[in-house]
Amino acid sequence: MRKRSQARECALKVLYQLEMTHTDVGKSLELFWEQESEHDQEVRQFASDMVKGIWTNLSAIDEKVSSYATNWQLNRMAVIDRNVLRMGLYELKYTQGIPPKVAINEAVELAKKYGDMESGKFVNGILDRIHKQEVVSGA
Repeated sequence: MRKRSQARECALKVLYQLEMTHTDVGKSLELFWEQESEHDQEVRQFASDMVKGIWTNLSAIDEKVSSYATNWQLNRMAVIDRNVLRMGLYELKYTQGIPPKVAINEAVELAKKYGDMESGKFVNGILDRIHKQEVVSGA
């Protein structure tokens, strides 16, 4: 598995942990890396930066996801789907150097791996709409 794919998987696990435990981001990352010590510094850095970036921009990210997830309330989504959407949106709107197709594809693969049978389609549909309406159009 590529390093960034590993890092995204780690970030998803930390985001899940944050939602379940309601602990501090720094503490959650520290505890996670104690348990996942086999990852190299590049994986740790990418995952940690993503988690911190998402958590820093959580309100704006959640608002944007909610506006595109028609007929879905954010708090009613599966925890995995919600966090994968946060990650995909973060990569689309808040990071540079990651092609949108890569960000969406990575999110869809995580949703398929950790979500239910429909998670991949759900995540793809929302992130694709965000990409077309916000990133491509420059909104």
